[in-house]
This record gives sequence, C-alpha cells and structure tokens, in this order.
Amino acid sequence: MRTVYVTGVGIVSAIGIGVTANRSALLAKASGISYSRHVNSLLKDVLPAAEVAATTKELQALFGGNGRLFPNRLNLMAAIAIREAIGASEAQIQQHNIGFINASSVGGMGDVEDIYERLVDPADLEESLIPFGETLDCGHGTMELARHFKLTGLLGTISTACSSSANALMYGARLISNGLLDGAVCGGVDTLTRFTLNGFNSLRNIDAHHCRPFDANRNGLNLGEGAAYLLLESAEMQKATGHTPLATLNGYCNYNEAFHPTAPSPEGAGAYEAMKGAIDLAGLTPKDISYINAHGTATLNNDLAEAFAMQRLFGEDLPAFSSTKCYTGHTLAAAGAIEAVYAVLNLQHQELYPVLNFDKPMPEISLLPITEIQRNITVKNILSNSFGFGGNNASLLFSSYA
Repeated sequence: MRTVYVTGVGIVSAIGIGVTANRSALLAKASGISYSRHVNSLLKDVLPAAEVAATTKELQALFGGNGRLFPNRLNLMAAIAIREAIGASEAQIQQHNIGFINASSVGGMGDVEDIYERLVDPADLEESLIPFGETLDCGHGTMELARHFKLTGLLGTISTACSSSANALMYGARLISNGLLDGAVCGGVDTLTRFTLNGFNSLRNIDAHHCRPFDANRNGLNLGEGAAYLLLESAEMQKATGHTPLATLNGYCNYNEAFHPTAPSPEGAGAYEAMKGAIDLAGLTPKDISYINAHGTATLNNDLAEAFAMQRLFGEDLPAFSSTKCYTGHTLAAAGAIEAVYAVLNLQHQELYPVLNFDKPMPEISLLPITEIQRNITVKNILSNSFGFGGNNASLLFSSYA
C-alpha cells in the first residue's frame, strides 16, 4: 500500500475564491450565508443560502481564456479550483499516470433551469441553447474539465449526494495506494439550483435563519455552492514532481447502513462504522484523532445521529469537533472536498475553525463543539465526515506530513 500525499488544494466557496481568501474568512468567523442574488427562485428572499458572490460572467472573466471549456457556472467554479490545486505544474503532472475523479449531484442544472421552457418548446428553441441540455449529465462537466486540463488518464464521475466528493477522494486514494495511478486530481462541484432549494425545503430541511450545527435549537441546513479539488500523489510521483506534501490521506472508509433513503439510522450506525473504518485503515486508534470536521448539517436527525456515533466511538476522549457548514452552507457534492481543503489548512497551520451560532447543547446528548478559533495547538490527525442520502457515509482521515 503506497502513501498518498496531498500536494495541492484549490477552492471556490461562498466565503472566498482561493485558499487564502477562505482561510481569512474562517479566521474572521465570517459566514458566507446570506440571500441569493443569482438563483431565480421564489424562495431566494425567504431562505438564506451560501452563494458564491461572483456572477457567471465574472467567474468567466476571472478564469480567463476558457479554451474548449463549456463556460457554464459549474465548469467555471470547478476550473478555477482545479487550476489553483495544480498550480503551474499542469504540463509536469501530465507526464505521469494521473486520473481525474470528479463529483457532482446536479450537474449543469443551475444554468438549464433558466432556459428550460425554451429548450422544450420547438417554437422557441435556439440552436445555441441545445448544448446546455447536455450539461445536465454530471459526466459532461467531468469530460469538459478533463479535456481542458488534458487529464486524459482514468476518468470517473461520482454522484452519491452529500458524500460525493469525499468518495471521489477516497476512490483516487485507493487507485494510487494500489498502484493503479501515480496521482489524481479529485474533488467536486455543485451550484445552487431551484431544484435543490425547493427540494430540500419540501423535506422541511432548510432553516429560515443561519444554520446552527449541534445546537439544541437547530432547525435545518442552509444550502451552498462551491468547488474544491485536491492533487493527490504517490511518493514516487511526488519525488519526481518535487511538490511539497501538505498532508497525507492515509485513512478512508465508506459504509452504508441502508436505513432510509434520506435519513440516517437514529443511533448513527453508518457514521460510526465510517469513522472507525478510516481510523483502522490508517493504523491509528481513536485517541490519535486531534479534530473532527463533522458533517454537521444542523438538521434535527443528522446532527443527533452523528453525535451518538462520535460518543460511541470516542467515549470520554472525544476530540475537538465542529462543522464548517455554517460558513459555506451545505454544498452537497462539493462538501467533502471543501472540508478536506479545510482539514489540510488545519494541519498546515495548526489551527481549528469553530462552529458558529451555537448556544446550548442538544438535550439528548451533551456534546460541545468548539466555538472559538484555536491556534498554535498540536493537530496531527483529522477526520472529515460526509454523510449523504441513501446512507452513503464517508469519512476521510488526513494526517500531518512530517
């Protein structure tokens, strides 16, 4: 089993474009949750969301010449994050057996929604609109991005709801660890859409106020959008590229308890097994974990189930934990990769980012997330949790590079 190094990270979220902007917002405890300016929904002024501030045209200008890349919002956010993750080494990494594992849950739906009626009406259909219909396939973005960045090795598209990009990272790490790839660009992207906003609202899962992870008075999530990608390399590839390792991805596990299509098992069976499996694969024990970036959506059942799972696994030795979804919103398929980038920042800078809006613990289980920034501390091993619909539970374990 080969060591998997994280050698590059890139991110676009509601709290900033780029790693530096995101870290600055986290240290300032500045949330990106507000009201939408870009989504054409009747709920845009009713339900807060974490939207990337830039318009699609502004993202296109920021990205610059897009070559053959189809310039919809999804692809542009992803491309900006990928470009940051691989830096100036695009030509260099192409010399290796490198894969591209991408994740999305709604594909290009955000752009298609605004032109849907014209797409399905032959009398109003313009030829220039036809290519947008193809972007609904989540794999379309993967192909566009792979073509643009010349990532012509193994390609994969993963769509497992909220755990999608965590599973993309897991898949890439497994391929590298088992010698099938030298490296991989892994991550995910999702944009805000009327479909997801209305859909989660129909499930009574969206809070009309800023979300409050693990709080007794939590009342649902806030949706978000964004993209994040990590460059993973084997030791052999890292030696050849000369990239400085930022962290190692040495543990991961996906576990499906098959309890319900949209709800976790009440006792958190899937969350427990995913975390335990990641720790076991890394050859560590629960006492070795310094911090947990929890799934922490602030929905009634998810937070409680995850809390039960953490208590079962760690007992009296529960490490510091928090959720960063009160900054970025729940970015669905992008969430696992965004929070993986934050885990790398935790390890690089030996600092932890607190939960926001926390007032009092859940009455069923009194677990207290961190509520203040912690700096100049020892952070060695981090669990990053992403638990999706259908019981698709994923946990990643990142460790400091020494």
